[in-house]
Amino acid sequence: MLHSHDQRRPLHKPLLSKPNLKDEVRFLQSWFQNPLKTGAVAPSSPALAKMMASYLDPKQDGPVIELGPGTGPVTKALIQRGFAPERLFLIEYNPEFCALLRLRYPGATVINGDAYTLAKTLTGRLPGKAVGTISSLPLFTMPESERHRMVNEAFDMSTPGSPFVQFTYAVVTPVPLVPGAIEGERSPRVWRNIPPARVWAYRRP
Repeated sequence: MLHSHDQRRPLHKPLLSKPNLKDEVRFLQSWFQNPLKTGAVAPSSPALAKMMASYLDPKQDGPVIELGPGTGPVTKALIQRGFAPERLFLIEYNPEFCALLRLRYPGATVINGDAYTLAKTLTGRLPGKAVGTISSLPLFTMPESERHRMVNEAFDMSTPGSPFVQFTYAVVTPVPLVPGAIEGERSPRVWRNIPPARVWAYRRP
């Protein structure tokens, strides 16, 4: 995977060159190419994606920010929950996944960029305050200070009380809680996922 400003030629054949390639294979290839930027070796299961989407309310007005959508299982769950594709702003680092997302969800806004520089990436993009952020990023690869910065940037771009939703395979929270600044609740473990995972929903009090 390359940054948008990196002009080097990729050493692999585009994932989209094989339209029948399964999403699991796409994820595995992406993980091997850059494990620090790909949060999983397989897409989120429908059960995990549904759990993540459940923390956002489609009856609230405003856009939704999705970080690291990959091939789009959580995007699909958000649409099934009642969010119009036009409300979804997807930030994806892998340009080949971006192309796939634009084919699958033509109404959504797909941004090829770095979700870890969230405020910079979304400058001038959102039509208003977001109703929440939903993330599939591998947060444990980043320093704790960077995780806190990114989550607070998401809170700054969202309506008060809106959640930052993150899945994890770990037992501990991927975003360390800060009393009075970042509070969180966790879901039951989702066993129908490989590997089993749980969801954390963080809020600014």
